[in-house]
Amino acid sequence: MQTASTNICERMGCSQELSEFKRGTVIGCHLCNKSTCEISLLLNFPQSTVSGIITKWKQLGTTATQPPRERG
Repeated sequence: MQTASTNICERMGCSQELSEFKRGTVIGCHLCNKSTCEISLLLNFPQSTVSGIITKWKQLGTTATQPPRERG
């Protein structure tokens, strides 16, 4: 029997971290005044992923992955 999380992964695909190059490509497109929708179609990434990368870049000034937070 499969668990619910397995079924979700099969239907939606398990998430993988994008390479630094791919994240940089998203920012490059953004700097060339492409919309999130255009970038999504151009690079074949979900629009939510594109939006998240741009938001993180605006807030932190980087696209580098951050180490996981420690739980306390």
